[in-house]
Formats: sequence, C-alpha cells, structure tokens
Amino acid sequence: MKLVLMGTNSFVVPMFDAILNAGHEIIAVFTRPPKPVGRKQILTPSPVHLWAQSHGLAVHTDISEYCYAPDMVVVVSYGVILRDNVLQSAPCVNIHPSDLPQYRGPSPIRTAIYNGDDKSAVCLIKITPELDAGDIYMRREFSIGENDTNDTIESRVSEIGADMLVEYLKNPDKYTPAPQNGPVTFTRKFTSADEVIDWSRGAQNIHNQIRAIGAGRTKINGMDVKILETKITDGALEIIRILPAGKKPMDWKSFVNGLRGAEIKIG
Repeated sequence: MKLVLMGTNSFVVPMFDAILNAGHEIIAVFTRPPKPVGRKQILTPSPVHLWAQSHGLAVHTDISEYCYAPDMVVVVSYGVILRDNVLQSAPCVNIHPSDLPQYRGPSPIRTAIYNGDDKSAVCLIKITPELDAGDIYMRREFSIGENDTNDTIESRVSEIGADMLVEYLKNPDKYTPAPQNGPVTFTRKFTSADEVIDWSRGAQNIHNQIRAIGAGRTKINGMDVKILETKITDGALEIIRILPAGKKPMDWKSFVNGLRGAEIKIG
C-alpha cells in the first residue's frame, strides 16, 4: 500500500517503524518544522524528521507542499490541521490516545494522568474536518497505574498503536467505522505555569500533576526547586527525586542531607 505518513513526536516513531517494516511503500513523510532547542536555541528537526531522513524518505515540513495521491494517509501526533487538499486525496486515519469522544485535542495522555484516571484507550479513527470527531475503526483499552507518567504511557501507546496500524493496514475494508458515542470533552495544552504546585490541592492531586507534567515547581527553604518524582505512601506525598535550581537532579535523601539538619519549609 502506498502511504503518506504525518507525525512529529518521538512516540510516533515506533508506529511508523512498524508500518515501514510491514512492507508498505512510504511515498512521503510530513512533520513540523525544526524548533529551537536548548540554551543556544539550535534549530533541531523533529524525531519523525530524523527518522524519515535515516530511511531515505521524502520529508516535508510545510503542509502546503502536499501534492500526493496515496492509497492512505496515516496521521499520529502531527499538530497541523489538515485541509481539503489532503482529506480529499485519499482515506485519512489517525491514532488518538484517548477513549473518544473523551479528551479530544492536544494532550489526552497528560490530561488522563492529571485527572487521576486509571484507564484509557487508543482509538484508530477516520480524520474529518472537525477535531478528533471521526468515526472509530478500532479501539483498544489500556490501564494507567498509580505511578505511571506521561513517558511510560506514551511508550505503551506506541506499542498499542503500532499493532493497531499494522493490523488495520493489512485489510482496511475489514473494519466498519462506528460513530463516537458519549459526552464530548476537550483537552488543552499544558504550559510551564501548570508546573507550579498549589499545596492546598492535596497529596494525590499533586502526585498526579507531577507524573503528568514531569515536574512540579515550588520553594523549599527559600530555594527554587523542581520536584521530579513522587509517590503516595499511606495517603501522604513522598518526594523521590528533586532538581534544585542550578544543580543536577538528586534523590530526596541527598537533598535533605545537604540542608545540614535545617527545618524543612515547603512552599
């Protein structure tokens, strides 16, 4: 099958690898333009861009360059709204990591973890002009453990999504699309402001915040710190790893030892 692939983030790469290894002909790859990265703001291609280059595939960073007529377009975490020139060129499908119609939009995994959900799903859907509103071809549920993070769930979704795409692309006509049913909810993009810890929210909510976003910002004894990892022990928040400003990440015990017996004041 001749395919155009569209994606950007690193967790997309295992899915595209699986498609390529299944023997499909990838005639083009579309991804987001290079972004400034690090203190020196060096323009860096996306993980999907680098993957496409490593396989000698034609890669585009401008959707206006689309001029293909594939058998199908496969989209995973691309971050660009598709227009009629793409949607009318071939059937277009998308992997979305939520139990649609719940959590449409840009951050379904982070939102599920932030809200403390213990399960979600991966849906393979038809792409329509309305965001994440297309009929569902396939759905696979997965669990979210109490200490799962955005990274661990993205890895799980990569494996599930790869299996779903390979299976679906063997015989797309086998699958009958079903409309989404249930209340529609939307996600938003998380920002650095979401890292700030409000200690009045309670241990479980703060734990969910840190494992969803990857860090929680606060002050300890007047120092700016990022809390990188926590767990809940007997209903209380236990800090596992921490990043003091200007230093390297360290475990909580090492940080406390560095306080030389001073009383710990958080917030």
